[in-house]
Formats: sequence, structure tokens, C-alpha cells
Amino acid sequence: MPCRRSVLAVLGGAAALPQFAQQPPPISPTPAPRDWSGQQPLSYPDPDIVALDPRFRRYMVTNTPLRRLYTGTLWAEGPAWNGVGRYLVWSDIPNNVQMRWIEDDSRVTVFRNPSGNSNGNTFDFEGRELSCEHGGRRVVRYEYDGTITVIADKYQGKRLNSPNDIVVHPDGGIWFTDPPYGILGNYEGFKADKEIKEAVYRVDPKTRRMDMITDEMDGPNGICFSPDYKKLYVADTGTGREIRVWDLDGMTIRNGKRFIQLDIPGTGAPSFADGIRCDVDGNIWAGARPGVQVITSNGERIGMIRLPETCANICFGGAKRNRLFMAASQSLYAAYVGTTGAHIA
Repeated sequence: MPCRRSVLAVLGGAAALPQFAQQPPPISPTPAPRDWSGQQPLSYPDPDIVALDPRFRRYMVTNTPLRRLYTGTLWAEGPAWNGVGRYLVWSDIPNNVQMRWIEDDSRVTVFRNPSGNSNGNTFDFEGRELSCEHGGRRVVRYEYDGTITVIADKYQGKRLNSPNDIVVHPDGGIWFTDPPYGILGNYEGFKADKEIKEAVYRVDPKTRRMDMITDEMDGPNGICFSPDYKKLYVADTGTGREIRVWDLDGMTIRNGKRFIQLDIPGTGAPSFADGIRCDVDGNIWAGARPGVQVITSNGERIGMIRLPETCANICFGGAKRNRLFMAASQSLYAAYVGTTGAHIA
């Protein structure tokens, strides 16, 4: 007959078992296997929308799937939502076209061909499309009659490198990044020498005054404002491999610092943000391996969306602006989320 001490030890061990069972599984960056054609149903919640912190659960819609809307591009970039037309435009840089996904019937068409090897796109407060061209090394605006207005192509008489990403401010200012990626070879533009240091710029579209905001990064890439337009975020895909943040002071910035340096959750392997956008709560949603990473306004990573391809850029769209669109390598993905985008396009 077992002694009392032995029985208590067994019972104590049994009581401890549920505690071990409740421990969360290890974080994996590998997407779950699935049929991307949509022919085989997916069990909710979607396994690839992952909370790394309990705070992310409020942004997870537990009865919606991650969907692939299109595949067939070479390098997908620059998604931007047009609320009036209810369509998403995005770039396929190597193929020198812009694509369009139409919400009412999920149809995909070639929207602009050629596109000047466009990368980042957005819409201004008058609904006109703005595009960063690698091929033309310029920022352009497409007018209602179809003509093209060049917003910026030179700074102090020297050609820009290859404008990359772009946002607009309510005061009309157009802010964009200018790294060298489009002139490093002939795949995404035309191989050429740099004439000017990589930088972030602001352009007044009426006066055409162009100011260099900062040239402290050698790979300024994704760019966005905080919801209240009091902060500027820029993703550095150069040597910094970080997201930086500044206080916005009128047409200038100050108090620059590192916001976050990303790795791949569960592995510690290096990652970095490409395109970035803010939601209304001030969270940064970043295209970063293993898909999309979500960071609070305090610089704390709370969630991720795992994709089978490298995600370059993202934007919020849809009628309620609660759908996250992800331009990822050869494909376009989307998922409904429990928040809305902070700004237009």
C-alpha cells in the first residue's frame, strides 16, 4: 500500500499537468499549409494571423480568412486604395505595369502600362494618384484628364535616385523617400550612377518648392505619419535595418530616434520593414518577414501575419477601411482586421 507521502506526490504532479498544458506553443514563422485556391475550406480562426501579445487579439477577426486575391506578378509593391472607384492599385515593378483589383467582382486588370517601373503609390486629398517611378527617377501625379504632372525629378539640379514610397499631408505636402534600389540594375529600372545622397523629401505641389527632410539613412524606404500627423515614421532598409521616428514640426522633423529593429518571431533571425502604414490606434503595420508585423506606438511588437511570400508593402482599404491589403512578391493578399487605416490610401 503506498505511503501518504507518495500519494501526495502523485496528486501534486497531476495537479501540475494542466499548468504545463496551458503553456503556449513555440512561435513559428512558417505559414500553415493551405489550399490558396479557396476550394478547400479553412477552419477559423485563421492560423496565420498570430497574436504575439494579448493586446493584438482585439485586432484579430476570428471568423475571416487570409485570402490570396491574385498571383502572377514578379515583384508586387505600392498598394493604394481608391475609395471612390472602390479599387486597389498596385505596382509590378519589373513588368513595368500597375495592376488594379476591383472590389465589386474581384476582377484584376492591368491599370497602367507602361508605368515608369512605378513602386510606391498613393492618392492625394483630391483623389489623384501619385506614383514613385524607378524608371523615370521621379514622382508624378496623374490628372483627371489622363495627363502626367511631374512633381519632383531633381533636387538642386541633380537627378533623384529612384523614388520609392510616398504619403500626403493635409497641408498638401507630398513626402517621399529616395533610395537607390531602382538604379542598382536593369530589373526594376535602369542601371545608373547616383547623382545625389539618399534622402527623404517634402514637395509643395503648388509652389514646387522641394525640401530635403533628412539624408541620415542610406536606404529610406517605407514612410507614414502617425494618426494625428505629429510623428513621421521611415523604414530604413539600408545599413540601419530599422524603423525610425521623428516629431513632426511643421515642414521639418526633430528628435529622430530608432523606433524598432525587427527580427523574425520565433527565430531571432534578422528581418526589416519595407512598406509601413498606421492604423487609427497608432499601431504600425509593416511588410516584414515572415509577412506582416504589427508594432504599437510604444515600439512593442504584438502580432504578425504569416505569408508564403515576402511582403513588400501594405495598405488599408475597403468600404470601411478595415481590410489589410498586402503586396507580396508574386501575389496580392488581403485580410479583414479589427481596426481601420489612419489615413487615405
